[in-house]
Amino acid sequence: MGLLDAALGMLSGNNATDPKMAVMQAAIGLLSNHEGGASAGVQELMSTLQNAGLSEHVASWIGEGQNLPVSGEQIQQALEPSGVLQQLAETAGLSHEEVASHLAAMLPGVIEKFSQNDGQIGGLGNIAGMLSQFMSSK
Repeated sequence: MGLLDAALGMLSGNNATDPKMAVMQAAIGLLSNHEGGASAGVQELMSTLQNAGLSEHVASWIGEGQNLPVSGEQIQQALEPSGVLQQLAETAGLSHEEVASHLAAMLPGVIEKFSQNDGQIGGLGNIAGMLSQFMSSK
């Protein structure tokens, strides 16, 4: 958990009031507390999105080529039934709509960075570096 704590610390630096950072921190916290670890949490998130009709989107994020965009409304419809959106909204201090909108903007790039060429989620050993790289590109 030390690396995840370091990543959360890195994210909470000067960007503490940035809503995107609040959502990212909430998501990392939720994923890192997953029963099977963060990698299993990401896999479960992807399965939830696929089961909600976003299979083509998820496939584009973990495959090569252009990432298909997803809307906040699509994310909200996919994550609300599981309670994930509620948890993230409470932790981030934002509305469901705001969280869904930020997730829609971040998820394609985040999933792409965590996935390997075979479509599997890789180890999260370098999570702080990957998050830093992703957030600096936004």
